[in-house]
Amino acid sequence: MTARTAIHHLQVANPLLSFINDQMLPATGVDQDKFWKGFNDIVADLAPKNIALLAERDRIQTAMDEWHSANPGPVSEGKAMKAYRKYLSQIGYLVPEPKNAQATTANVDAELAKLAGPQLVVPILNARYALNAANARWGSLYDALYGTDAISEADGCEKGSGYNPKRGAKVIDYCRNVLDRTAPLKTGSHVGSQGYAVKAGKLVVTLANGKNTTLADAKQFVGYTGDAKAPASVLFVHNGIHLDLQINKSTAIGKTDPAGVSDLIAESALSTILDLEDSVAAVDADDKVLAYANWLGILQGTLSEEVQKGGKTFTRTMNADREYTKPAGKGTVSLHGRSLMFVRNVGHLMTNPAILYKAADGSMKEIPEGILDAMVTVTCALVDLQKKSSHPLRNSRTGSVYIVKPKMHGPAEVAFADELFGRVEKVIGMKPSTVKLGIMDEERRTSANLKACIAAAKSRVAFINTGFLDRTGDEMHTCMLAGPVMRKGDIKNSVWLGAYEKNNVNVGLACGLRGRAQIGKGMWAMPDLMADMLKAKIGHPLAGANTAWVPSPTAATLHAMHYHQVDVPALQKQMEKAVAKQDAKVLRDETLNQLLQFPVVAKDAANWSEEDKQKELDNNAQGILGYVVRWVDQGVGCSKVPDINGVGLMEDRATLRISSQHMANWMHHGVVSEKQVKQTMERMAAVVDAQNAGDAAYQPMAGNFAKSAAYKAACDLVFKGKAQPSGYTEPLLHAWRLKVKAA
Repeated sequence: MTARTAIHHLQVANPLLSFINDQMLPATGVDQDKFWKGFNDIVADLAPKNIALLAERDRIQTAMDEWHSANPGPVSEGKAMKAYRKYLSQIGYLVPEPKNAQATTANVDAELAKLAGPQLVVPILNARYALNAANARWGSLYDALYGTDAISEADGCEKGSGYNPKRGAKVIDYCRNVLDRTAPLKTGSHVGSQGYAVKAGKLVVTLANGKNTTLADAKQFVGYTGDAKAPASVLFVHNGIHLDLQINKSTAIGKTDPAGVSDLIAESALSTILDLEDSVAAVDADDKVLAYANWLGILQGTLSEEVQKGGKTFTRTMNADREYTKPAGKGTVSLHGRSLMFVRNVGHLMTNPAILYKAADGSMKEIPEGILDAMVTVTCALVDLQKKSSHPLRNSRTGSVYIVKPKMHGPAEVAFADELFGRVEKVIGMKPSTVKLGIMDEERRTSANLKACIAAAKSRVAFINTGFLDRTGDEMHTCMLAGPVMRKGDIKNSVWLGAYEKNNVNVGLACGLRGRAQIGKGMWAMPDLMADMLKAKIGHPLAGANTAWVPSPTAATLHAMHYHQVDVPALQKQMEKAVAKQDAKVLRDETLNQLLQFPVVAKDAANWSEEDKQKELDNNAQGILGYVVRWVDQGVGCSKVPDINGVGLMEDRATLRISSQHMANWMHHGVVSEKQVKQTMERMAAVVDAQNAGDAAYQPMAGNFAKSAAYKAACDLVFKGKAQPSGYTEPLLHAWRLKVKAA
């Protein structure tokens, strides 16, 4: 049994109580009695509202099921779509668009409001990942290129065990060409350059032919370090983000370079989401305390981690700001040395046993976890707001707190989040609207009412972000009874998905987010396939998104090149004008007609071959088992999981939501049988066991089906998938993880 202490009508698990009373409150200066009285009142007032919102989800889903049962099959244009939309309005799924949906968000840091660049998402339970992400604001382009498949290994350019000069030459050539594109010279090229010096406030570059030149645009040279005649680094700016050319002839690379150039450091992850949600397995007070302590440590600047690398041990801490001498030689340029950090709270669905509260009927219930996260993470953030402007490790320089709020269904749920954070601000003495929200546009009802969602928190919106995985999972669950869902590969080409991605940008611009907030796109999930990422992910800035998610600091450095290729703020300005010229009602009608075309086929069209159906099952089952076995048995919420072809994918719970809902749908509609699915799960368990053979902590599933908690949890996700709220995986995963921890 968990030891608890009663405070007002709350029963708080002692590890959480100790963290709050002994670490968080002393660090923030918030009075203990005021905090707990305010917390108690928030729970008493808002927990019932939270429960009512979840009941509303169930009511709407029941109404959707009734419609789809009576009107099976896909719905496209014409009378069927008109009838469908009318029904959605009648049941409260669609709401009228507000007349005034203009965001009024103020005091947003430039990384979100003005600049465009990559965004990292990392699990906050892992201190090393959190620190790596915080420090990923700057990354070596030389290392990112040399160590990944971004540079081909053909023609003798293999990575190998030692340095390969031929591969190194390709990296150097690539980076010099980056400079030609981003900081072009008046004449000649950076390729083969022989020297860089600062004279009379200007950058002088000695070309391969021995002649001198300067930058085509002198304003792109913004600073340097070291001696002006022989600088140690030269700082360029392009599209608002920076490149730092490192010059050091004493290094192995620099001594072979005509100009002594040793690296090109790119400003990379402008922002980072430290995640309490999909990428972590946090099921009780102990898990939550670890997460909250890491968040507090990041904001205090005290978080550190012992790291072993190359046979050496060192302590990793947070990077300081970067200081440069201005071109004229007097004064300094100071650049943020760390990524601007959000913390992602959980959504409205889950509860957590870390705190029990007294409900209206007198029973003790688990606290809605989103209320717990809001109260603790926002209070922790006071330590950042209380820092002086001269503090070397500030997060927000405009006095804001950044919270990502996921998995909200429609404007009423966004309004509830707005109310919740307003109540927290009042209790701890924070100014109204200090908390800024990242609204995840990852549920179908939010997409269909996005303008109303923005209006519901218009003074807080700091980003809207699309998420293909959760959004697809919700799409599947919403239309569960309409018919067999398409194969997963076909869904990527479906009408609704294209409309969803466009609508997110168009609505964000129409609501005035340009210059106020991020409009973001989703994750590149294959951290080993950087060459493919460089080809594909430029689509995100070209779509008008001023950020997109990446799985690692290396990926952030490479993806940053896309924001040098595309001037996103300028593009958004053009797109904003184009949207303004269109008739708003016509645009909404066209978009909704596309957005609401759920990805099912008529039953007689579900005529895939037996081989294709089995491939789909194999892919789904292997992915579910590969992720769940680590989540349940080891408490690993996000890791690189090999797919059925051995390609490493950064997976989290959103992946499970798609795969489990897909299998549940096909079973419900008779595309595959329950027996076939069970046989597939057993066969794929052996595949996953083999893929994890090198993990000493791994517990095999094959041959242990009756006892393996991970295997039984994975099966539950599939065989109980149709009954799960909105198709979410959290309730089952949390229940199984708690059983494993208790044992």
